[in-house]
Amino acid sequence: MSHDELRMARRKAVGTKQTIKALERGEAKAVYLARDADEKITTSVLELCETNGVEIIYVDTMAQLGKACGIEVGAASVAILVS
Repeated sequence: MSHDELRMARRKAVGTKQTIKALERGEAKAVYLARDADEKITTSVLELCETNGVEIIYVDTMAQLGKACGIEVGAASVAILVS
């Protein structure tokens, strides 16, 4: 998935708490992670992705990820949800 697919996604969970909830419910089909996000924050997301077989796509910065989601603040993680 490209950044364009993230921008065009009809359903997404923005932020780590929402991403974790989506992964736990089995609703995430892909997760975007910012490389500059704190490892303490992303570790649980990475573990859930591996457990559930969800694709992980890396983005360089939290600012880029937030911008791709249409928000004015950074985001550590974003999940694209199953339609």
